[in-house]
Formats: sequence, structure tokens, C-alpha cells
Amino acid sequence: MATASQTIIAPTDAELLQAQADLWRHSLYYLTSMALKCAVELHIPTAIHNLGGATSLPNLVTALSLPESKLPFLRRLMRLLVTSGIFVSDSNAEVETYGLNPLSWLLVEGVESEDHTYQKYFVLGTVSRHYVEAGLSLADWFKKDLPAPVPSPFEELHGVPLVHETTKLLDEELDRIVNEGVAAHDNLAIGTIIRECSDLFRGLESLTDCCGGDGTTVRAILKAYPDIKCTVLDLPKVIESAPAHDSVTYVAGDMFHTIPPAQAVMLKLVLHFWDDEDCVKILEQCKKAIPSREEGGKVIIIEIILGPSMGPIMYESQLLMDMLMMVNTRGRQRDENDWREIFTKAGYSDYKIVKKIGARGIIEVYP
Repeated sequence: MATASQTIIAPTDAELLQAQADLWRHSLYYLTSMALKCAVELHIPTAIHNLGGATSLPNLVTALSLPESKLPFLRRLMRLLVTSGIFVSDSNAEVETYGLNPLSWLLVEGVESEDHTYQKYFVLGTVSRHYVEAGLSLADWFKKDLPAPVPSPFEELHGVPLVHETTKLLDEELDRIVNEGVAAHDNLAIGTIIRECSDLFRGLESLTDCCGGDGTTVRAILKAYPDIKCTVLDLPKVIESAPAHDSVTYVAGDMFHTIPPAQAVMLKLVLHFWDDEDCVKILEQCKKAIPSREEGGKVIIIEIILGPSMGPIMYESQLLMDMLMMVNTRGRQRDENDWREIFTKAGYSDYKIVKKIGARGIIEVYP
């Protein structure tokens, strides 16, 4: 039986012209990323900050020690970055000036502020040659029938996984940039979380931060809640370089094998690196480390919760982070249904989304 062909309604002239402009934009988005990389490598945000937060183009050229012949080219670069929301400009002034906004403020080096986490290495990692090459290999990766567990395009192309002890065998500089970028990304907004979710840590006697790195997060928690007994669990190579702290116990270990016991275990931006099966294994170890719900036992998870409720721009950012995981790791970002299924498989009785802060959600999971 022949199927009826679907009638395709031809776009109007105006729709075609808009479609072409949209096609340009989507095809050329990578140039915005490259322009951002250029701004970071030239230290443009830091230069503007040092010039008082706003500056003219000639003064910026001088501060960056660039040849004067590059001034018109820098104007074109800054024009794109302003339009993309990375800088701001005042074109109504007698001399056009360029200034910082909250996004470019994150790229200023040397800011002494509790809520500032320098994001240079997050940018340099995500636009690095190895990341881009993995993205370019995506179509070939889809065509391959790879055995489970399916490696990411990054691992299939480069032969080693990302954010792993073997990554340095591929490129030591990439490994350093990625580790610093992950740390900066993970520590951003912890102050906001403590302020906005005050009940999250109030009354806790002890807390284990899994994959807690150098202890930046628990040190921030201790400033607000000095009576909590805090433990940081991470790999030996991380713990070796962690700064000593009177109120923090550092434990070298593997969360897949054992987790130091505490009233609460925290997994901050950890689980998105792992597939569902591994997430269940990690959460099962967390469950062994905490007491019953009646005794205050809980797991605190800070992760993206995919969903359009925060608006289209935030949702697109979440989906791009999911693509970042798909291309470069075996992990993923998850919506609430995905999280619920994992919690159930790991043997937990209930959970509560405490609050959504930006693209991330704060979840309490109960044994």
C-alpha cells in the first residue's frame, strides 16, 4: 500500500532570508568561541579591569602591547564579543568604550573576591584542539557499531578518556588545563549555594565531600558552619597537593570502593562524568556511608537538572553541557526523571529538589 506523500509548504521569501541568516549563525558559532579564546589569551578582560573597568580601543591596544596596525581588527573582534554578550560597549560616548559585564568578570585574573572563580581554563579546555577534533569526528562515531561500554568520541579518536589519569599520556598540557578548568567550574557559585540553601548544611555534624579536590568547597562551608566535621575524599594525586587545614580531614581513596562515613555525603558536579550504571555504584557506596534518614542521613547532589523551566537560553546552555559530556566523556546531563530512576536503582527511598540555582539543581537524596 502506497503511503501518502506529505505536502511541503514552501517558505515565504522573508522566511527563506531569515533561514539563511540563521544558517550562517549556527554554522559560524565556532567563530564566537574562537573570538572568546582569543580574548582570553590576549588577557583582554584583565586589561579592561586594570584600566578601571572600561576603556577606549586605542588604550586597550596600548595596554595589550599590540601593534597599532591591529586596532581596526581588534574593533571587529570586540564588536562580535559585545554582540555575543561577552563585553559591553558605550557607543554613544564621544569615544566608544568597552567594559566588563558579569560574564567577562569571570575571566579577569587576580580578582580578590570570595565569589570570583577565574574561568580561563574552562574556556581554553573546551576550545582546545583535542576537544574540537572529537567534535569533528562525531558523524564517524555515530556510524561505528562499538562494543559496550561505548567510548566517547574523544576516547575513540584519541585512545584515552578525558578527565582520567591516562589523559596526560595524550597531552600533559591538555591534562593540566582540563583539571584546572574542571576545578574552577566546580567551585563557581558555592557561596551562592550556601547563602540560598542555608538549611542544606545547618545542623549537620559531619560531611564527606566526594571528589572534593583541594577542599575549596568544604573550606567555604566551614566559614559559614564551623562546627561541621568535614572530610574530603579524592584520588591520591589530588590529596597529595591539597593544602592542610585544621578542620578538614583529607582521605586518599576511590569512591567506587569506599566512602568515609558521615551524616551527609556531597557529590558536587561529579555524577555527570559517569554513565547510569556507574552512578548507581557510586550512590550505593554513599548509602553505606550515611546513617538512616531519621538520624539525618542524606546525600547532597549538585548537578544540572535538564529542563526548560529556567528559560530557553539557560536550557540551551544545559543541552550544550550535555553535548560536551557526550562528545568527551561517557557521562551525561540528566532531567528529573533520569535522576529519579538512578536514585531508585541505588536503593534510596526518596529525594527532594531543594532549589534550582542557575543551570544547576540542589538535590537531597534520602536512604
